[in-house]
Amino acid sequence: MWLNISSAPFLLTGFPGLEEAHPWISIPVFAVYTFVILGNGILLFLIWDDHSLHEPMYYFLAMLATTDLGVTMTTMPTVLGVLWLDHREIGQEICFSQAYFIHSLALVESGVLLAMAYDQFIAIRNPLRYSFILTNTKVVKIGVGALLRGCVAIVPPIVPLHWFTYCRSHVLSHAFCLHQDVIKLACADITFNRIYPVVLVSFAVFLDSLTILFSYILILKTVTGIASGQERNKALNTCVSHIYCVLVFYVTVIGLSLIHRFGKYVPHVVHIAMSYVHFLFPPLMNPIIYSIKTKQIQHGILRMLSLRKSKV
Repeated sequence: MWLNISSAPFLLTGFPGLEEAHPWISIPVFAVYTFVILGNGILLFLIWDDHSLHEPMYYFLAMLATTDLGVTMTTMPTVLGVLWLDHREIGQEICFSQAYFIHSLALVESGVLLAMAYDQFIAIRNPLRYSFILTNTKVVKIGVGALLRGCVAIVPPIVPLHWFTYCRSHVLSHAFCLHQDVIKLACADITFNRIYPVVLVSFAVFLDSLTILFSYILILKTVTGIASGQERNKALNTCVSHIYCVLVFYVTVIGLSLIHRFGKYVPHVVHIAMSYVHFLFPPLMNPIIYSIKTKQIQHGILRMLSLRKSKV
């Protein structure tokens, strides 16, 4: 028994009322988890191995794949621990660290998608100056900037979690730690922790998505001015993969946010299912989208498979 309830570990939740089905639920979750690791891992290997892919577009894609891997590998171990082993206890320090990485990586991913939109904008609006504008040094600076923004911006709401006392139920509503779940258990003034994340997410997501939208308005304006229909299609096709990834990410983010804010009468299992969609669907779909829509990635996969067959 924990004599000091404030320092007791938190308890994670799987699918309430469906505990007997946890082993079955774990099958699709683990399958998606495996595909996420394989898909993004293969993408990273291809970009690292193929020198023809050593371009800004693919460097940003590598950043996206790394971020997706980080998000998935941060959340899924505790999820599978609950579903497979009914291991529900999680220490407070580990919980706060997991919440930090989950939320910071979400901001990093939004920043990477914004950087990819900038790459598309330069490639279509200034194709002749592309290599001079997006140098390797600038790509590194943009990547570091996106990383620092996500890592630093999440520190203010996470640090107070270590100071709060937790005298209410220690049961969280998910199989992983989220900031908004933890503060509900705190017996302290959580005004800052309620307001800051809302302002931060609203500002970051709104500003990033608005900038991406504005960049594509300018891209479309440029494309419509191209005389050749074939060149117009070629220019638009280079944007399709990124547009799909942007939609997959922001639609799940907005959907999860709306359910949390306005889904008071929505069954709790829907909240949980939507959180899994948010954390698993984009990392699963991003490598698939780029594998289907990008010929260079397709050629790399075929080359890798042909080399493997020749060795066999």
